[in-house]
Amino acid sequence: MPELPEVETIVRALAPRLQGERIVGAEYWPSRVFRGELPPDLKGAQVIRVRRHGKFVVADMDRGFLGIHLGMTGKLLFDVAPHKHTRAVWEFAGFRLSLEDIRQFGRVLWGEQLPESIAALGPDPLEVSREEFIERARQRRMPIKALLLNQRVLRGMGNIYTDELLFRARLHPAERTDGLSRTVLARTWEAMRGLLEEAIAKGGSSISDYVNTAGEKGTFQLAHRVYAREGEPCLVCGSPIERIVLLQRGTHFCPRCQRR
Repeated sequence: MPELPEVETIVRALAPRLQGERIVGAEYWPSRVFRGELPPDLKGAQVIRVRRHGKFVVADMDRGFLGIHLGMTGKLLFDVAPHKHTRAVWEFAGFRLSLEDIRQFGRVLWGEQLPESIAALGPDPLEVSREEFIERARQRRMPIKALLLNQRVLRGMGNIYTDELLFRARLHPAERTDGLSRTVLARTWEAMRGLLEEAIAKGGSSISDYVNTAGEKGTFQLAHRVYAREGEPCLVCGSPIERIVLLQRGTHFCPRCQRR
């Protein structure tokens, strides 16, 4: 599933091409991504701003918004021909944007404003201050991985980057937040910022289906230190990377570098 760095990569490619442009036509194919109702064609609507809200791509327009969550296999691609996995095409002057989704776990929203359940998600990991992060963590009693995955605490983190972050912060995924010092939480905040910025710079992680708007894969998966490396030696200490199930999620960590 595309997480914050992948969605940010897509938004940074969409923004300069879409902002200020008007939709000249749209075509939709019945799909679960629309949750039973096809969007309006939006013909004539002008895109004012393209932004990321957690894992959503949001296009603010002069009449409402369009929001897209890519789910597991969603892709937003410029100038490709429609095929059996195409769910929507938006035409602009001189180019088109297509939404493809094989498994249809994505979601398309539209309306006057974001639903409250989405608008009220926690702060963005790239924008939250050190102090706010520390306070949010200390207010809760839960495993640190649960905290990072809780979209009401932080919006946009997912399984890949949570595992990678906890390795960089030298924290066991099951370590409880109420037992962590301010120093440790500050270190975690710094590691989070650095990790996400590095991943964005490398176009995100292409584990299976993810590609950018040009159909190109990211390269940050080559820099993963624990995620999907079960049984391989830790790049720091040489211990085999372990995988456990925590919070019903496959969780990767180094048993030596991330001792409880």
